Amino acid sequence: GAARLLSAAGACPVLFDENEKLTIEQVRGKLPEGTEAEIVVGKLPAETEKKIEAVVPSPGVPTDTEFLDGFRKRGIPVLGEIELGYLFSKGKLIAITGTNGKTTTTSLVGQIMQEYFGDVFVVGNIGKPYTESALKTGEGSVTVAEISSFQLETTDSFRPDISAILNITPDHLNRHHTMENYVAVKERIAAKQTKEQVCVLNYEDRYARDFGERCPARTVFFSSARRLEEGLYLEGEDIWRTWEGNREKLMNIHEMNLVGMCNVENVMAAIAIAMCMHVPMERILDTVRRFKAVEHRIEFVAAKGGVDYYNDSKGTNPDAAIQGIRAMSKPTVLIGGGYDKGSVYDEWIEAFEGKVKCFVLVGQTADQIEACARKHGMEEGKIFRAESFEEALRLCTEHAEAGDAVLLSPACASWGMFANYEERGKKFKEYVHGLTD
Repeated sequence: GAARLLSAAGACPVLFDENEKLTIEQVRGKLPEGTEAEIVVGKLPAETEKKIEAVVPSPGVPTDTEFLDGFRKRGIPVLGEIELGYLFSKGKLIAITGTNGKTTTTSLVGQIMQEYFGDVFVVGNIGKPYTESALKTGEGSVTVAEISSFQLETTDSFRPDISAILNITPDHLNRHHTMENYVAVKERIAAKQTKEQVCVLNYEDRYARDFGERCPARTVFFSSARRLEEGLYLEGEDIWRTWEGNREKLMNIHEMNLVGMCNVENVMAAIAIAMCMHVPMERILDTVRRFKAVEHRIEFVAAKGGVDYYNDSKGTNPDAAIQGIRAMSKPTVLIGGGYDKGSVYDEWIEAFEGKVKCFVLVGQTADQIEACARKHGMEEGKIFRAESFEEALRLCTEHAEAGDAVLLSPACASWGMFANYEERGKKFKEYVHGLTD
């Protein structure tokens, strides 16, 4: 996306990948037809490096590498794909971040905006590069962007009209090193905003609540645990709004197609964003009632032999996986484990009480998670190990009985076994749909 935008803008992009196993033809095959770009694989020649005037690293590339530091020392700007897209885009911008809930909230806000404004682009970490849409935007456009911490690291002038921080819990500490660094990166989403703009924050997240005291934008809070003097909140099973001196009940949570408290918070955030975009409340609530769960996020797959199967492959960290467990109302056979991101699993294991019937572990983190489960008193006969994802699925089917649920909610990234969480979730769904009653 970045190469295409730069090419269209009259720049001369150089695509560089250190992976010597790639060929220039393979890289060129990924480019949109007609994109002019020089391609370099293996080592960047000194004469090419001297010509570089700006660097756009892929979000997966750590920002503290010697390679990127070399450019910074020479005064060459290092800007991310999100920053690049922002510099070329027009119209209103809504940007949403958080450790969990970003994709669901972005999808819901995108649908509300699409149905009301029409000229809408949903971009970012959700899977569509901002740079692919930037040149298509106009003064009347609305762009809704899901922004990850990796993407925020390389923003500078990025300034959304409405930003949102849904929650901040430990994640990606192998990249950000400390929780303080991770929180600071998340806060960058609102760093350049002004009081004429809005930042939507979760009052029940201590990092987001603390940020509200120093946020440069006007803050709008939502809460799942208490009545707010101004903002949106959950009271019993109803979502309420107190706004400009008026208090009104908006909807009952059972009117939603989504399950789990995490999704109640996502919906409140989406409502707050949409009302700050001046969408009539009846239009907002109509869309909320029709909105379906995002694929791979506590997604009901099928009932087979009296067992309900749920795909929560997007539960790639312990806090996200806690929400998956909390959404279950039946004895649950859980699949966990995967790539090690430096997470701690104690709170996730503690959330199992009264919910998890047995636990099937797979992947790089299996030893660490099993040790944590045993530390918290989980019986040996309830923990099973699988050498492959296929074996894990078979074990789940063997141990699940009619009236149970099987939940894929790994608390870990998919890397090492799969290209991404989507591939992992699709594999799970293929297996479930192949089962007979």
